[in-house]
Amino acid sequence: MAAITAVMVGELRAKTDAPMMECKKALTEAAGDMAKAEEILRVKLGSKAGKAASRVTAEGIVTSFIDGSNGALLEVNCETDFVSKNDDFLAFTNECVKLVAQKNPVDVAALLALPMNGQTVDEVRSALIGKIGENIMPRRFKRFAGGGQLASYLHGTRIGVMLEFEGDETSAKDVAMHIAAMKPVALSMADVPAELIAIERNVAVQKAAESGKPPEIVEKMVEGSVQKYLKEVSLLNQSFVKNDKQTVEQMLKAANTNIQGFTMFVVGEGIEKRQDDFAAEVAAQVAAAKATA
Repeated sequence: MAAITAVMVGELRAKTDAPMMECKKALTEAAGDMAKAEEILRVKLGSKAGKAASRVTAEGIVTSFIDGSNGALLEVNCETDFVSKNDDFLAFTNECVKLVAQKNPVDVAALLALPMNGQTVDEVRSALIGKIGENIMPRRFKRFAGGGQLASYLHGTRIGVMLEFEGDETSAKDVAMHIAAMKPVALSMADVPAELIAIERNVAVQKAAESGKPPEIVEKMVEGSVQKYLKEVSLLNQSFVKNDKQTVEQMLKAANTNIQGFTMFVVGEGIEKRQDDFAAEVAAQVAAAKATA
């Protein structure tokens, strides 16, 4: 059996906010598997164990740029919050997001190879690293060029949303703000990724099994939990933040507005909390960019 260390217990507690002893029990039951232990806690403790995404500490900013029907949303990472407020860093990110919108690079490596102020983006980035003393790297971007109307919302510099729509601009911007607040994972229930549904179904099965009810009742409980989850994470089915008496879909219908799609970036989302892990990710991205240049 894997040894359960205090460090492992502390890491799981930081991810879930669960009590220390519950974390230790979950890790023991999961034989040290962190992901499995987190799932066990979700079954036992419900939503209290679902805070991993909001606890990441990788730094950087999300920025956006719209030029007519072309636009882009971009995340650029650095190592400290101090650097994320640096004027040179901000100027670099603003130039990068314009290049994404205007030049349509296929990936981060292609973005790094584009010209910027007489150099490549990567050369400018390298010079900035030398000046500031921290790793800096464009991490991901989404370009919009479908010919529709675009709206964006930035919650400070840590959450960014861009959406494509037809109709009323004010309503579209309200929806962009709603997305930043409520963090849907898909436009509609039908668009929710199958792997996320499978995870929720598995949790629901385990919870329902503990009820001791007959199989037919358990099946209904599971299906009810899954349907509740789908409504909570699909944009059109969420209660609108400015008026919880109507769904986003109802608000849009009243405003004669349609949303074709959206993208939301949260700074550091999915990056391990430890600084050494973040540095390794940045280094890996740099190496990958050089290999494909």
